[in-house]
Order: sequence, then structure tokens, then C-alpha cells
Amino acid sequence: MRLRTLSMLMTVLMVGGMVARVRAQGGAQEQHGASVSKVVRLNRAPVSKEILQVKLPRPVVSKLPNGLTLLVLEQHKLPTVAFYLWIESGAMTDPKDMPGLASFTADMLREGTTHRSSSQMASDIDNMGATLTAFAQFGSNTTQISASGLAPDADRILDLLSDALRNPTFPQDELDKYKKRQLANLEQQRSQPGFLAQERFREALYRTFPAAVASATPDSVNRATPADLKAFHDHYYAPNNAILGVAGDVQPDAIKELVIKYLGEWKNRPLEKEVSSELPRAAPFKILLVDRPGSVQTNIIAGDYGARRVDADYVPLMVMNRVLGGGPQARLFLNLREVHGYTYGAYSRVGDDKYREAWVANTEVRTPVTDGSMHELMNEFNRIRSEKIPDAELDEARHAIVASFALSLEQPQTLLRYWMLVQSYGLPQDYWDRYPVQVAQMGQDAVQAAARKYVDLDHLQVVCVGDRKQIEDVLKKYGPVEVYDADGKRLE
Repeated sequence: MRLRTLSMLMTVLMVGGMVARVRAQGGAQEQHGASVSKVVRLNRAPVSKEILQVKLPRPVVSKLPNGLTLLVLEQHKLPTVAFYLWIESGAMTDPKDMPGLASFTADMLREGTTHRSSSQMASDIDNMGATLTAFAQFGSNTTQISASGLAPDADRILDLLSDALRNPTFPQDELDKYKKRQLANLEQQRSQPGFLAQERFREALYRTFPAAVASATPDSVNRATPADLKAFHDHYYAPNNAILGVAGDVQPDAIKELVIKYLGEWKNRPLEKEVSSELPRAAPFKILLVDRPGSVQTNIIAGDYGARRVDADYVPLMVMNRVLGGGPQARLFLNLREVHGYTYGAYSRVGDDKYREAWVANTEVRTPVTDGSMHELMNEFNRIRSEKIPDAELDEARHAIVASFALSLEQPQTLLRYWMLVQSYGLPQDYWDRYPVQVAQMGQDAVQAAARKYVDLDHLQVVCVGDRKQIEDVLKKYGPVEVYDADGKRLE
């Protein structure tokens, strides 16, 4: 089946599965216990009951003599090319006394090489109208480097990517400028309630596991030296620790020759098999209050360990999440916004990393309705666990997931990422072919079992960022409360 036909079909499915119209009925909307049943779902759009069967275009996969895995996916709609390099080491491998080192190293790749200064690198990229980015996100064990532009410039783009990857010099003057920017960013993010909530949640959930770290520190920024960055680069940036994906208007044999030209001499090295720490046991339920005096809203995050992409219950967890908080048609949004008017939005999400990334729900509400919002969040968590999802609502969620997947196949970069995940995670080669069928056939019992396992009310970690004077007594109604200031210091 052609992708364009798939997209049209899935668009119909998605439209049919979404809420056609939402109305909040009834009287006082700030009463505890108001039911989402007051929201009327008209569901008048036609919905196809056929299960999507698809065989995704396969990339050409090869391994270079130096150990680099290469995936090439041909897409000839546009005269463009994109390169995606994943180094299988990132922020999760930061030294304990130097949080942010992987991020510093990635960010500085463009700031000077043995062949180009920082300004020359920027000029060469701009002259082609190309892009070159690198980052190592906190909570991830991958450093990602990407470059894109017009397909006729593939040779020059790969030259730039190779130079930044293999020959960075981490010049002191550029590092000094970078440190000033980073210190300013760290100070600014301390004023952001969303960051404060994420920081406290990660630490509460993961504790001794590397994913507990949400940010660099002023100390780690100040102490970082070119030698530190070079040591991290030299240890982890190796072809036998990397996957390179290429998507666009290219021929596999020709692009492989280019890759060999620029990366064939990239030397591999033996990598120590570092033993990552085990996830700590789930902590008992608690509420962590981050005091933000004078705040007019409360940022709420609640969650627990989720599932890994390779786990058998990942798909039922994802379907459950779609029903609970996966968008504006989901229960949290309909309840907290449409029925009660507490917030502009309420959502939940699941990660898909190699470790058990968090399942988490979040919302930002007006301070006076913190009590009502906590009440309705806990009600919805209880309901998704205790009641089987009605057939129509479950069907709507499954259609929406499959439709979103089908539409994503129109993007070569997204399709390539799917196949890079297969290589990186060791997934079956037919994983994505079977994926829409798995979703479409997911039943009530499996989804409820996922809810009971992962929406674990005995081990939920709840973070509220807001004005302590106004919300502390309210929060104590729901469980034990620990109080912190905006710098992360626990207050008695």
C-alpha cells in the first residue's frame, strides 16, 4: 500500500476517532466529583473498521570495517538529504561529579576544529543553507548529531559533519563564552516552574539512577576544561559505538562511498562495558512541594516508572495513556479543563527509552483550585485502574494512535528514526510492520492490567510547584508532604 494512500485512510480514521464536539454541561464546575460523563461525544464522522496492514520501506543496512552501522533510506520526493548520527553514550554516562559533561561536549563540536574556526564552521553551514546540530539530552544515553541540506551538497555536508565529529579542538576562548551562556541559562531555568517540577520529580523517582539528574550545575560548568571535553569525546565517540542514518534523495551505494570517504578512517576503540546502576525500588507515595512564594499557579506532576519500548506491556501502556491523558480528547483534559475549567490543559505521556522512563501526568492550575485539581487527578487515576475502558472510548484511542503512526510515515526523518530504534534497541525487524495491528487489537483486559501496574497509587511521586503558604495544608489532605525551596534544599 502506498504511503499517500495510507495517509488518506488514516486521516479518515483519526477524524472519525476524535471527539467531534465537547460540551461541558451542568451547574457549578468547581464542585468536587463532577463527572466527565457530562461531556457529550457526538461521534458523527464515519470510521473505517479495517485494521491497517503495512510493510514499511526498509533501509539498506551495512556495517563498515571500523564498526560503524549505516542505514540508508531512499526518499526521492524532495531533493534533500539528512544525516543522523547516534553515539550510544550521552548524559547518562556523565561522571557523578561533572553533570552536563556529555552536553558540553556535544554543544562545543561546532565551536572549532583542526580545520575550521567557529566562525568558519558557521559560515560554511550558512553558505549551503544547511544545518548542523548536536546535543546530549538529560535523561538520555544517546548523543545525537544531525546535518541536513540539499542532496547535491551531500559531499560538503558530510565533510562538515565529519570534521565536527572527528576533529573538535574545544578551544578555551569559545568554551569561556559557552560557560557564560550556560551559567545565564542555569539561572534563568531556576525561575521556571516547569523545570523545578521536572528536577524534583526526576530526583524523587530515580534517586541513585543516572536519570535522576536533570541539569548541569554552576559548579560543573565552572570546572569544565577543554581537557575534560576531549577526554569524554575520545572515550565515547567511536564508530563501533555509533549508528549513522541517512534519508533523502540519495542512492545507497553512492552514499556509502561518501561515508567511507569521510568516516572510513574514523578509528574504533575498545569500549569498557560499564555497568549502569539498577533502578531503585519504587518509593512510597509522597508529595513534594517546591515553594515559589507569590506564585499564582500550581504546577503539578505525578508519575512512576513506565515501561521500556522492548517490554511486552509497552503497547497496552501507550493505549492506556492515550485514554487517560494523550491529548485534548483524553480524560484528564476533558475533566480538568472542559468540565471544571481549572486549567488550559492536562496531559500524560510515556517514554520509550532503553531504561524504564517515567509515565507522567502534568498540568498547571490556578492556585485557588489546587485542591480540586488534585482531587480530580486522583479520581481519574483511580478510575483508569478500577474500571474497564468502554468499547467506544478504547476504539477511539486505538484509531488515534494508528492514524498518528500512519501520518508519521510521510516524514522520511521519522521513518528513519523508527529503523534506527530497531538497530539500537535490538527490536525485531518486523516490529513496525506489526505495530499498528498490535495497537488495533489491544483489548480491555490488557489495557486495564497496564493501568493497574503503572498507575501505581501506592508509589506515585507527586510534585507541586507553588506558593507554600496557600497550598501546603491542602496537599497534606492527600498524603505526606516534603517541602523544598527553588534551589532544591529541603525545608523543615
